[in-house]
This record gives sequence, C-alpha cells and structure tokens, in this order.
Amino acid sequence: MTTLQQAQPTQFSRILAIGAERGELVVTNDDIAGPIDSSDEWIRQRTGIITRRRAADGTDVLDLAEAAANKALDAAGLAGADIDAVIISTITHMHMTPSAAAILADRIGATPAAAYDVSAACAGYAYGIGQADALVRAGLARHVLVIGAEKLSEIIDPTDRSISFLLGDGAGAAIVGPSDTPGIGPTVWGSDGSKATAIRQTHSWTELREDPSLGWPTLRQDGPTVFKWASFQMAPIAEKAMAEAGVTAEDIKVFIPHQANMRIIDQMKKQLGLPDTVVIARDIAETGNTSAASIPLAAERLLSDGQAKSGDLALQIGFGAGLVYAAQVVVLP
Repeated sequence: MTTLQQAQPTQFSRILAIGAERGELVVTNDDIAGPIDSSDEWIRQRTGIITRRRAADGTDVLDLAEAAANKALDAAGLAGADIDAVIISTITHMHMTPSAAAILADRIGATPAAAYDVSAACAGYAYGIGQADALVRAGLARHVLVIGAEKLSEIIDPTDRSISFLLGDGAGAAIVGPSDTPGIGPTVWGSDGSKATAIRQTHSWTELREDPSLGWPTLRQDGPTVFKWASFQMAPIAEKAMAEAGVTAEDIKVFIPHQANMRIIDQMKKQLGLPDTVVIARDIAETGNTSAASIPLAAERLLSDGQAKSGDLALQIGFGAGLVYAAQVVVLP
C-alpha cells in the first residue's frame, strides 16, 4: 500500500528583507485644506500629518507594488524565480479578477508561484505575514513575498472631512523565509463585522450601475467610533501577541502600529505601558495613512533612518475596515 506523503515542515521562519515605494507626489495640508474648510494647524493637531505621499496619475497600485517587491528582492539577494508564493493585501486594485498578486508574480519573474490577494484593509499586511509564516513553517513554500499596496487617492472625495485628507499612496514588501531561530511570533487576529459601517464605501458598484448619478464610490468613516475602537480595544490584542510570543513590553525594542492617526499611536503606547526607550514608528507624519502599506513602509523608514536595526524585536499591529485586526512580534531583518 502506498503511503501518502505530506509537505515537510520547517521549524522557524523570519522576515528576510523589506522594500518600500511611496507615491511620487508630496501633498501638504495646505494643498488639501480648502475643499474640507480646514487648515494645516487643524490637520496637524487632529492627526499628526504634515504631508502625505500620493502617486501620479500614470502610476497604479501594481506599479507601486512592483517597485517595493524589487527592492525587497534586492535586499534579500533573491530573484523573482526564488519566490514560491505572492500575497498582496490591497483594497485599491481596480479589477475584481485577475488578482493583483498573479499579475505581479509575472512582472517580477516569480511564475509559477502561488499568488492571491487579501482584502483586510489596514490589517492586511499583518494578515499576510501571519499566512507567510504558516506557509513557510508548513513546508508549502520556502520564500513568500508579502506586499501591502494601496493607491487610496483613487477612492477619495476631496471634500470629505471624515477620512480622505488622511490618505496616501504607497507599497511595502517583505520576504518571509526559513530561519535557524524563531523570527515571527504567533499571529493574533480577528474581526468584528458588527462595526462594518464604521469605515465604509459610500455605495456599491451595483448601486452605481443602477444609478450612475451616484458617482464614483469613495471612502467614509465614523471617526469617533474608529478612534475609540483603535485606541482602547487594540492594546489588549497587542498584549496578547506579546504574551503568545513569550515576551513582555520590556523586551520590545520597536513598536510599529498601523499609521492611522498620531493620537491613536500615542494612546496605544500609553495603554501598552511601553518603556520610553522603545522606538515608535511615526511615518504617518510624512507619508499619511496608506492602509495595508503603512506597517512595512514605517518599518522600512525606521531601518533606513537607523532608528531600528536588524535583529530588533518589533511589535506590529494592523487594524481597520471590517473591522479587522492582526498583531505579531517579529525580528526585524
């Protein structure tokens, strides 16, 4: 009798490299304040944003993803052919099918890598890292490319005061592969669909088809609901991620939360009781909120600026529309 064979597992995985690509255009608060009847001072005080990066008209989300992917491959010393699976988290790939991941795999020479998209908004990158960790350790892939990529400027209403002025464009890519030591802690993730309308699209594509006068769908949010949820309910998720990784706040060197709002970041630091020595990602000040791209973009900036270094233990957490969340402790590449 033939014995069924299964994939041979690998004990540990880690992030091998990170790459980043921001939108070409620097958009200041003064550039967008007029249509929302606001000011540079109000936007800075409410969000901590000084500028946001947005892509030019000729650049789409796949262009951003490809640039970030190639930078990560170069940093890892790998070629596209070394990638066994591609995971892209995005809500701004404007085609229902084929997936952005399949197209990107072809662009970077990763065919016939497995490829699929994740729709988990601002938690999508952390979702992808959790899945890549599982794929590598299960023996289903040796190297997995995880990308958070967004061109949120495609789905904003310039007159909207609830979320549009926060948003930017960019892509961050990470390569996850085997490791001799633990490099990615257990992923703590979940969702609360009862709050699905807290961050939402104005109307569906079906409604637009039936009534073209509705115009292009754009994003909206219930700011107070999202602020309260992110500021106070996400800290326990981050604490659970540390506990499941077997570390404490004293062990963490770097904190990389989703770059949603500077006040949320400060409140989470306080809730977590992180030491003052912990480096905290504040990429939102210059890049804006880039949804699924924000964590890898922030991580890349910290590493490039020398604020964080390879081997540092980092706590990362993504949270947003769905409402969905995911957190894990990782060793920085």
